[in-house]
Amino acid sequence: MPRSVNAVASRARRKRYLKAAKGYFGARSKVYTVAKNAVEKGWGYAYRDRRNKKRVFRRLWIARINAAARQNGTTYSRLMHGLTEAGVGLNRKVLADLAMNHPEAFKAVLDSVKK
Repeated sequence: MPRSVNAVASRARRKRYLKAAKGYFGARSKVYTVAKNAVEKGWGYAYRDRRNKKRVFRRLWIARINAAARQNGTTYSRLMHGLTEAGVGLNRKVLADLAMNHPEAFKAVLDSVKK
């Protein structure tokens, strides 16, 4: 009996990996085994960095809020404590946007916290 290899599925699988490796340098986009390793490594980084992105943005927002708060004579920690005490429900993303694009609105929030 002849050996059955299911070449259709094998070729489709290889094509899928090579298509995902399109744009990679050299053998990483041409040779299946190298491309497969590169693509799987890339998927691992993508999975990890989807989670890291949230941390990175939070750090950026905190840095922006702190810089704006210090320009107005307070610190980030005092501002955040004041916001929770005053019951102001603004998150860090919104506060950072106010600090960058609407400094007068940020100052109004800061003044409401100081009272």
